[in-house]
Amino acid sequence: MRPQTIQIFLPAGDPRGMRVAEITTRIVRVIEVPRSLLADFMKLPEATQVGVYFLLGDPNEAGLTRLYVGQSGNVGKRLSQHNQAKEFWNRALVVVSLTNSLTQTHALYLEWFSIAEAAKAARYALENGNEGARPYTPPPLEADCHEIHETAATLMATLGQPVFEPLTASAAKAEVELFYCKGSGADGVGEYTSEGFVVHKGSRGRVENVPSIQGKSWERFREKLVEDGVLILQDGALVMTRDYLFTSPSMAAVALQGRSANGWLEWKNKSGKTLDEVKRQPVEADPDSPDPD
Repeated sequence: MRPQTIQIFLPAGDPRGMRVAEITTRIVRVIEVPRSLLADFMKLPEATQVGVYFLLGDPNEAGLTRLYVGQSGNVGKRLSQHNQAKEFWNRALVVVSLTNSLTQTHALYLEWFSIAEAAKAARYALENGNEGARPYTPPPLEADCHEIHETAATLMATLGQPVFEPLTASAAKAEVELFYCKGSGADGVGEYTSEGFVVHKGSRGRVENVPSIQGKSWERFREKLVEDGVLILQDGALVMTRDYLFTSPSMAAVALQGRSANGWLEWKNKSGKTLDEVKRQPVEADPDSPDPD
C-alpha cells in the first residue's frame, strides 16, 4: 500500500447521489449510480463507453450484499436493460477509462477477473453463477487489465464497496488476536474486525437447530448459509468452507451453535477472556495517573 490522492466529484452536489471517483494520476474513473438516478447517468458521455459494472443490492438472508458483475461496449444501454430485467439491485458502480481507451477485450478480461477475485474475497453474494472460462487476452492487454483492476478496486473501496479486499487481517499477513467458540456442538475460530466478525474456514458447528429457533429467522439464516455453500455437512458437523464475514459476533455464534447466542460472551481468546472483556469493556484507569483538572 502507498499514499494516494483520490478525488470524489458530486455532479449534483448531493453526497448520497451520483459520485465520481478518480485517482489523480490514473486514467480509471468509477461512477457510483443510484438506480433512481440512472436517467441522469444516461446523459453522461461515459454512458456510451466500454465499461465494467457492478450491480449492488440489499443483503441476502445470510447478511451478504448481493452483487452482479458485467461488462458492455455500451455500459449505459446495458444498465437500462438490467433496470428492466433485474429486480435486486439499487445502485451500480461503473468502471470506465478517462481516455475512452478500454476495448471489448479489456472488458471481457476485467469481467472474468473481477468475478474470480470477488468470489475469492467472499464479501458479497455473487449473482453471476458460473464465472465462465478465462478469455484469451494478449499479455500487454492483460497487464493493462491488472493495473485497471487495482485502481478500480481502490476507488470502489473508497466509495464504500470493498469488493475485492481480503476479509481478515491474517489474509493480509498481519498479527491478529484469535477468538474461539466452543460448546453446544461448535468448535470455531475467528477474529474481530472493524467490519464485524470473521469466522475462519474449517470452523465446525452443530447440525441441528434447538427447538426455540426452529421456524424462526435464525433457522432461516442458517439454512441460507447452507444453501449458499458457506456451511456444508461433513463428518457429522456443519463446516465453514471459507472465511466468512458476519456483521456481528452474535450472528457468528448462532451460525455455529444453532441457538440464540450472545457472541460477545461466546467468543473467547486463548486466555479464556470473552470478546466483551477484550474489546468492549473500558480499560481501567491507571491508579498512579493524576486526576484530570
